[in-house]
Amino acid sequence: MKSKRKNFSCYSGKTITKGCLISVWLVLLLIVSSPAVGQELKLDERPAEPGVWGYRPAAGSVSQVNPPSFSWRPQQGLTWEVVCSGNQPYANLSFHWKDIKFNVYCPSQTLSSGSYTWKYRGKDKNGRYTNWSQGRTFAIAGDAAKMPLPERKDLIGRIPKSHPRLFMRPENLGRLRELAKGKMKQEYDKLVSECEKIMARPPATEEPQKYPKDIIRGSDAWRKIWWGNRTYTIRALNSAATLAFTRLLGGQEKYGLEARRILLECAKWDPKGSTGYRYNDEAGMPYNYYFSRTYTFVNDLLSEQEKRICRAVMKVRGDEMYEHLCPRHFWRPYGSHANRAWHFLGEVGIAFLGEVEGVEDWVWFAANVFSNVYPVWCDDDGGWHEGVSYWSSYIGRFTWWADVMREAMGINVYDKPYFSKIGYYAMYLMPPGKVGGGFGDGANRRRASQLVPLMSQLASQAGNGHWQWYAEQMGGPSVESGYIGFIRGALPKVDSKEPDELPVSKLFAGTGQAYLNTTLKDAGEDVQVIFKSSPMGTQSHGNAGNNSFVLWAYGQRLLIRTGRYYNYGGPHHRDWMWSTRSVNNITVNGQGQGKRTAKAQGKIIGFKTTPTIDIVAGEAGKAYEPELRRFTRSIIFVKPELVVVYDRLEAGEPATYEYWLHAINKIDVDGQHNIRVRSEDVVCDIDFLAPSDLTFSQTDQYDPNPIPSITLREWHLTAKTEGKKRQMEFVTLYRPHRLKDMVPDESSLERIEGGYLLKAKLSDGELSALLPTSEQITMKAGGLESKGTIKCRLEKNSGQVQIIGLDE
Repeated sequence: MKSKRKNFSCYSGKTITKGCLISVWLVLLLIVSSPAVGQELKLDERPAEPGVWGYRPAAGSVSQVNPPSFSWRPQQGLTWEVVCSGNQPYANLSFHWKDIKFNVYCPSQTLSSGSYTWKYRGKDKNGRYTNWSQGRTFAIAGDAAKMPLPERKDLIGRIPKSHPRLFMRPENLGRLRELAKGKMKQEYDKLVSECEKIMARPPATEEPQKYPKDIIRGSDAWRKIWWGNRTYTIRALNSAATLAFTRLLGGQEKYGLEARRILLECAKWDPKGSTGYRYNDEAGMPYNYYFSRTYTFVNDLLSEQEKRICRAVMKVRGDEMYEHLCPRHFWRPYGSHANRAWHFLGEVGIAFLGEVEGVEDWVWFAANVFSNVYPVWCDDDGGWHEGVSYWSSYIGRFTWWADVMREAMGINVYDKPYFSKIGYYAMYLMPPGKVGGGFGDGANRRRASQLVPLMSQLASQAGNGHWQWYAEQMGGPSVESGYIGFIRGALPKVDSKEPDELPVSKLFAGTGQAYLNTTLKDAGEDVQVIFKSSPMGTQSHGNAGNNSFVLWAYGQRLLIRTGRYYNYGGPHHRDWMWSTRSVNNITVNGQGQGKRTAKAQGKIIGFKTTPTIDIVAGEAGKAYEPELRRFTRSIIFVKPELVVVYDRLEAGEPATYEYWLHAINKIDVDGQHNIRVRSEDVVCDIDFLAPSDLTFSQTDQYDPNPIPSITLREWHLTAKTEGKKRQMEFVTLYRPHRLKDMVPDESSLERIEGGYLLKAKLSDGELSALLPTSEQITMKAGGLESKGTIKCRLEKNSGQVQIIGLDE
């Protein structure tokens, strides 16, 4: 018997079927559109644009981390390989890493310090390669921090297989129980007291409401639901986590059963509903991490069916986060919320590792973000582009991930250069007792005392004595409450160390901010100038214009950044606070810098600090719309009594220039040489030495004002030039002092070849300064000589002379 076989031929007699025509057409299309076998794919190696992570290590850079992390422009559908070869005298060193999933890579082994050249290429699923990238030569510092990222299998293998596995390991539970009975009994008793309050008044667990269809986004009604659902979710699931953790220490069955009940009730909520990550991430993020903590703390009380319910919920919620973040975050990491979402996803992944499909990817993604693209709002030296309010909020949450990584993965985040220096940002920006935190949304309402809890945590986790000292100056260290506080209470104690050996002024180059101080020990005795000219532009919550400055003296805010941040992107925020008019800066023909964009970049082009005098200069011409040919602002700070601000501007065509100053109280103006700002018993006398014939206007109204319920008003002074000129220089003197103190007001400004000679009397001497108007002409005057850069001579009445300039 012959076997039957199907005839797959399209041709039957004289007829070609319709299906065959379609098949032939598709085959021909694929042949025409696909590169021939062996043909190279084209590598997309366009230069990195503002707002992306870029190619790293950059050509000419020096990596302070060993091994360096590599980053390149992503292309869909490719895996990657990287070659890194040593240069003389290490030309025999070569590393070749293959089958890389992401467009970032941190090797699992350290490299010898020295010079290297790296390049990369991609491979598609059919085995075809792109061309190799250009080579980029960099160096690894001899003292670079050693922070390899373990291979995926090794990293995953470090995480406990059993529960609990967040903030602790199963094998460490016995030690925590002993501490609860012994030297940490007081902290444990506080946990029990908190649990009893929860038991007496359990949190509501009904699913919170969604937004009504006709609600206006950003309205008060919308914000009430948006933020209300966050606090509602935290109340429910953090209560459950607290009960579950305390029961692990003390064995109270009722706490565990109530934690389980709350967990399972919340598991009924629609994972893409009112607390879904994409629907309302302010509710979705805390749902995900508090749910995961409760799950791992109460795991032994859950039946297999209950575990399956929890796993199903977090599969949906975790996938939603992962698909939103990965791989986009590796190339475009400058999102605000995304920079906490990634490590929250890491917590979820660790809690459900081995129990939910795809979870290992979540953990590996989070580990790669930390090793390759975090933190983003700074460089290795510290700082925070979004300002102190967002720094304290985001880093405070990140410290949870630091605890988790230490316990689950054996990784100490404080080995990373930024985290080894992280607390110095607060010390330089906000000396003890200070009110107001410089630039960044919400920063002007911050107090140094509000940083005590975070600085206490950082000191404890990093073992840093300076940060411990800072916290102690304002009543700290602060002991965190709850289960996180109990875990951290088990860390070694830290001895405080006064900052006597630290310079009192510091530049954070990566964020383009300089903090010039007279002391780090007491804001009540400090005179402080903060200057911003940032390569990160005006994006996100760091939206103040470049070349802006603010001035504090003896505990008082004198010249300020203005407005009230209450609704991100609302009319007052968008049209006033994002505007160059809202800061101590200059507009040209009424136009300012690009709003809330990474393209509006500035740069610190010079910085010198000594105990008696600081100089800083920034360039921000290209940040303007339309661009200026230059806007160079230089600040000379003779400590503590004189601040000289020298501005050089050049527009594309003749223009008028508006110089903006802002204060809490009305500014007294009696001509351009006699202006005074006052706050309590502290004043600042202001003298516009150049240009002449300025006209002044002043108002206490914003444009636009905030909502009627916000009655804050600040004063805005505008000094406008007469006529139109393509080039303009401003020379302005600021003399901050206590009202009771007498300070000299004598000064002179002489036009010389190549610039100006400024002379200003001081309480104990005189400042002479050369201020250039040309880079080609050598200035000679006042016993000084300089070509194209500022040069200062500080002579004390004692005869002591100090010469300092940006050309040294």
